[in-house]
Amino acid sequence: MSRKVCVVTGTRAEFGLLRWLMDEIQKHPRLELQLVATGMHLSPEFGSTYREIEEAGFQIDARVEMLLSSDTSTAITKSMGLGVIGFADAYERLAPDIVVILGDRFEIFAAASAATIAGIPVAHLHGGETTEGAFDEAIRHSITKMSHLHFVAADEYRRRVIQLGEHPERVFNFGGMGIDAIKRIKLLNRGELEHSLGLGFGEKNLLITFHPVTLEGDPSSLAQMGELLAALNNLKDTTLIFTMPNADTGSRELSAMVTEYAESHSNARVYASLGQLKYFSCLAQVDGVVGNSSSGLLEAPSFKVGTVNIGDRQKGRLKASSVIDCEPRREAIGQALTTLYSSDFQDSLTSVSNPYGEGGASKAIVKVIAEYPLENIRKKQFYNVSADDFA
Repeated sequence: MSRKVCVVTGTRAEFGLLRWLMDEIQKHPRLELQLVATGMHLSPEFGSTYREIEEAGFQIDARVEMLLSSDTSTAITKSMGLGVIGFADAYERLAPDIVVILGDRFEIFAAASAATIAGIPVAHLHGGETTEGAFDEAIRHSITKMSHLHFVAADEYRRRVIQLGEHPERVFNFGGMGIDAIKRIKLLNRGELEHSLGLGFGEKNLLITFHPVTLEGDPSSLAQMGELLAALNNLKDTTLIFTMPNADTGSRELSAMVTEYAESHSNARVYASLGQLKYFSCLAQVDGVVGNSSSGLLEAPSFKVGTVNIGDRQKGRLKASSVIDCEPRREAIGQALTTLYSSDFQDSLTSVSNPYGEGGASKAIVKVIAEYPLENIRKKQFYNVSADDFA
């Protein structure tokens, strides 16, 4: 009998990380892939990226509409409630044997909550990480406690999941999901990418993504974006490629600031969603990544590209030597950009090692999902750690 594996995806970046895992599930003789699309995938405002899922050859088995047309904290909370209702209906119809989720967003919290009440085992990817500048931190660790199989990206994260009371035998470190995607995808060359984006690369080029800092409130996010744009305004002969922020509290005002900046600066272009192919192709061509996106830490090091990581959103995550941390002030950002372009720093990038592994996570995860006994897996005992666990 096939084991029905329900994969949930809510954002463009998340689908990029899950794509090759889904491919492995689909090819496995004893697994049946079920796919639920939700969140930003279904929103025209964020590019209706469910189309990218279908274009990649996957069938969407259920769509859970949950995003309200607002980015206030009240609207996000209500969206979570709608998500729980939608996932309850989807799970009842699909009757999966296990649900697979990734990360720390509020859409995924809704998916995990509904699975918990429905009595469906949950496999969680990329748990144990920390992002001290966003409420994703609390959501991620909460999802860990609702999950039964854990696939982390580094030994430090494995220790943290065990510290949360999860049994070591159910916590697996196979590395980061993004590395698989980097190794498998065939990138566009510079000319193809320029044609696809409708722009010409300049003498210098930067890829920029800045998300709301959800634990610091709207005024702080807007102020930090203002400081970033002011710092970028001082650059000469630089093409600026912006991707829009995620659907978090305060994201609309940030998007408006980026759009207004691009309209008044001929060297700046903004995209609602690049998709994984164009995004990774950009990483292979630009001089650096700027902002506070996790991609600057998880994927950029594999391209030997430097990252200017602004503020506290990603604070606590493992970082390669290619990551330059800076305060969200224009002077500090400007200094970080100077460091990014310095010959010493650029020379050092050739020896950068990505702390999230060398690939192979998708195949290893699917093997566990296919073979791990699910009988009684939901009855968890809190695992009390000892010194021997981390010796």
